[in-house]
Amino acid sequence: MWSTFSVHDEDGRTVGTGQGQGGGGGGGQGPGGLNSLMGGRGAKQRRRASGSRAMSEGMEGKIKLAFFVAIVGVVLMVLGVGTEFWVELAPPKSFYNNQTCVAAHYGLWKACTKTLWVADIDPERESCGPAELPGLPGESNCTYFKFFTTGENYVMFHKTTQKSLNVAAAMLALFSLFLMVMGAICITMSLSKDIIFFLKPASFCFILSGVLVLLCVVVFHQSVLAFLGSDHTVPLHHELSWSVSCVGSAGAVLIVGGILFVLLALPYNPWQRCFPGKESATAS
Repeated sequence: MWSTFSVHDEDGRTVGTGQGQGGGGGGGQGPGGLNSLMGGRGAKQRRRASGSRAMSEGMEGKIKLAFFVAIVGVVLMVLGVGTEFWVELAPPKSFYNNQTCVAAHYGLWKACTKTLWVADIDPERESCGPAELPGLPGESNCTYFKFFTTGENYVMFHKTTQKSLNVAAAMLALFSLFLMVMGAICITMSLSKDIIFFLKPASFCFILSGVLVLLCVVVFHQSVLAFLGSDHTVPLHHELSWSVSCVGSAGAVLIVGGILFVLLALPYNPWQRCFPGKESATAS
């Protein structure tokens, strides 16, 4: 008769290593128990060697909340980039001396013109517009900019766009979207692989993308000013529209999301470092 004995692994679980040969229906479990014990120890040693901290449920919830904030910024950015209401251009209502006037708006990729009835415009408004008003049937026209393909400048109201500034604004927007995708991939890997290290590159991607988004708005505004200054024969009133508001809000939200990921990636609680007395009083 062989006596039965057991060992305990690091988590306190009992692992059998042998059983009596005379016990009915009891097969030898020694090799399997030892293999499971050694496998568990090897996994823990590999995790310690990698230097990554285990992710608790509370930490996972905080990461998901910060990721939701970043996703809101990404959605706002996609909405702004995909629409053409970045700036609205409108001559005075009395410029054409008839019952209609022409308003225009454009974004990063294309420009649209619309013929409006003067009677539909607010009497207190001096310029034609806004572009959201219903226009004449068949009098709306949208054209994609050709300086992305053939390099031609776009002419509207006898004014010419500055293609270098427009292309720079578009490239900044595209690069910021690329960084958003990279940051989202890092957060997904952090949640799936249970590794907090990926929060650091994700925070860098989101903060840099937010800065590039705000820089894109600045460059686009400079392109609008250069467009208005190219010719002064047609007076135009211009105003930045709701697409720019979406993009600007996206930049601010992305920076906030990136800062949240930086705080979550720190090896200590910054609140306890800044206010140790309050934390100790709360704990007591």
